[in-house]
Amino acid sequence: MKKKIAVVTGATGGMGIEIVKDLSRDHIVYALGRNPEHLAALAEIEGVEPIESDIVKEVLEEGGVDKLKNLDHVDTLVHAAAVARDTTIEAGSVAEWHAHLDLNVIVPAELSRQLLPALRAASGCVIYINSGAGNGPHPGNTIYAASKHALRGLADAFRKEEANNGIRVSTVSPGPTNTPMLQGLMDSQGTNFRPEIYIEPKEIANAIRFVIDAGETTQITNVDVRPRIELADRKD
Repeated sequence: MKKKIAVVTGATGGMGIEIVKDLSRDHIVYALGRNPEHLAALAEIEGVEPIESDIVKEVLEEGGVDKLKNLDHVDTLVHAAAVARDTTIEAGSVAEWHAHLDLNVIVPAELSRQLLPALRAASGCVIYINSGAGNGPHPGNTIYAASKHALRGLADAFRKEEANNGIRVSTVSPGPTNTPMLQGLMDSQGTNFRPEIYIEPKEIANAIRFVIDAGETTQITNVDVRPRIELADRKD
């Protein structure tokens, strides 16, 4: 029996590290990221194949990531790589739009396309890490939110396109999560970062496990992961 294979982008981010750790229990995990120290730590985990990657350049300009090109099956593909910066329409630039849309939308679409034969061969599961910002208006964070709205549309359409090819497509949409990305956003806003009130990254890995372990006759199309107490409802 072939060993299951997973591909995880953004593997050196706060969520990505936990996702890789969990998937390594029963997959060979190709972990794509940019942080050499975190990749070295992941390399110590049995079954993890770390890949240092400038994913935008490799996927969009160079035709794909070399170490993924010969995979004959991919059971799980998790798109966790993302960029998030607070930007309004007024303050936004074309470069900011490209930075967000390239990494948050076009890379997931193109990498999914490049791995499509391997995904079909395995009747694989594709999971797009979205955000609470992918639903409703988020003024002041417009470009990031727009990219996540687009990602939701991509996932929903891709699910329908591949319905008869055995591929399951899901979206996992975390609320505020205790990651360096969120801390960077809050620092830029001058907001106090309180790790204890946010979702722990391991819970996102748990949500992905729930999605991929769904039975053969079903698929989990979306999972919203929210803090135990919503930030707007906190009294402390």
